[in-house]
Amino acid sequence: MKTIEIKAETGVSTIIIGESIHNLRKYLPAAKSIMITDDNILKHYKQSLPPLPVISIGLGEKHKTLETLSLIFEKLIEYEADRSTFILAVGGGIVCDVAGFAASVFMRGLRFGFVPTTLLSQVDASVGGKNGVNFKGYKNMIGVFSQPDFVIIDTSVLATLDKREFRSGFAEIVKAAAIKDNLLFAYLEDQAEEALRNDRAVMEKLILDSVQIKSLVVETDEKEKGERKKLNFGHTFAHALEKNTGILHGEAVSIGMVLAANLSVRQGLLPSSEPDRLVRLLGRLGLPVNTKTDYHALVASMKKDKKREGDFVHMVLLNRIGNAIIEKISYSQLETFAYDLR
Repeated sequence: MKTIEIKAETGVSTIIIGESIHNLRKYLPAAKSIMITDDNILKHYKQSLPPLPVISIGLGEKHKTLETLSLIFEKLIEYEADRSTFILAVGGGIVCDVAGFAASVFMRGLRFGFVPTTLLSQVDASVGGKNGVNFKGYKNMIGVFSQPDFVIIDTSVLATLDKREFRSGFAEIVKAAAIKDNLLFAYLEDQAEEALRNDRAVMEKLILDSVQIKSLVVETDEKEKGERKKLNFGHTFAHALEKNTGILHGEAVSIGMVLAANLSVRQGLLPSSEPDRLVRLLGRLGLPVNTKTDYHALVASMKKDKKREGDFVHMVLLNRIGNAIIEKISYSQLETFAYDLR
């Protein structure tokens, strides 16, 4: 097992990589605990999970809403949760985001921990203390910063993951490498096929390195005032793609990274050969690299992005593989960029 500790403004979070889902009980505090999960997790792992009161939420992005929060609050009251109650969230990114938000605001804050069960949630959604829900189709518009007590990552659960969901998770690993670690990017290029086969040693290294990258960024800038914004590489485009097309988050991030890399070239920041390298790697990992969507509709959706500042948006761009920078890009520049993509 490998352990990483995040010491942030809102709390200390311990991330344990390589622990078994069968050993969760020893991490729970003596106080009453309640589990938040989804029906798919109960189908595969009910016998392995601690015997706790369960709140099960629906599957899919459409359940990452205020209505789901309301359902959780009703159940917490029904189960007589109080300020000593601990919330255990077991599931993918949606479960972790919603459960973390619910725990952070119910009775002004309960302790909570995550057991992420998808690749995307293991390397990204469960780490860093950002918890929230969507609002009227716009991603993560309502949320809080609050660190889980622990994040327990069992890589063996990836074996039951749908292949499309599994591939989707690689987008966040590629993102981490693209913005911070050219050696990790090169390792991915060398081990792409082994990663797709879910080779345990390869996957544990990819997860560990990705989590270490994010942990260091979060410790530096938990509330996304500067350095943490770089973790949004590809995401400004991606959130608009998700809203307009309904594709998976990782798939949208993959396309969004390609668009951001091409915009980096347009801005004179990145050599034109580097987006090709990114496209090749994403393609080998089974991820999409383009879309037939209306790019002007995409820009219209981007105007609702949280990172907007007047007529500008803070875009994460690259000046080389392994190093990201933040640039203010006007919406008129994005419109021109979109026009050229037709």
